[in-house]
Amino acid sequence: MKTASPQSEFPAPFDRHVEPVRPEWIDYNGHMNVAYYVLAFDNATDVFFEAVGFGEAWRKATGRSFFAVDAHVRYIGELKPGERLAVATHLLAADTKRIRYFHTMRNADTGTVAATVEFLSLHVDMVTRRVVAFGPEDQARIDSFARAHANLPVPEAAGRGISLPALRMPGGKV
Repeated sequence: MKTASPQSEFPAPFDRHVEPVRPEWIDYNGHMNVAYYVLAFDNATDVFFEAVGFGEAWRKATGRSFFAVDAHVRYIGELKPGERLAVATHLLAADTKRIRYFHTMRNADTGTVAATVEFLSLHVDMVTRRVVAFGPEDQARIDSFARAHANLPVPEAAGRGISLPALRMPGGKV
């Protein structure tokens, strides 16, 4: 469900990224290889960051950037040669130094979910390579985007991790 927020120009969810499944992304199973799902999610992150004002010009002007420090990818469906993928982004949370966002990748033509990823990214000074607080203007843009997404339902997979009991060897050793 796409809604417009009266508080912001940011669509909710943010759904401006579409790209083709490239032939070189196809593996020996005849579908998109796991590594390229992450590449496509990274491409969608670049589009998202640009829209929020954190693109290349901002990085050059401020000497700041974002580092992804945690991600959880779920592979749900296949994408095959010649198909197009679309990624919608939902900003889940932000504070003065971090943003947490969730991408949903779909087949652009059928709408079938192919994968999701949840990222946590840190705002970093590129000279010191340290996490730093957003400046007031940057914080205002993040807050505006967050307000636009505040009424979206939290994705069912947000905050999930992988769970499977560790294998036990005879004698109780892992």
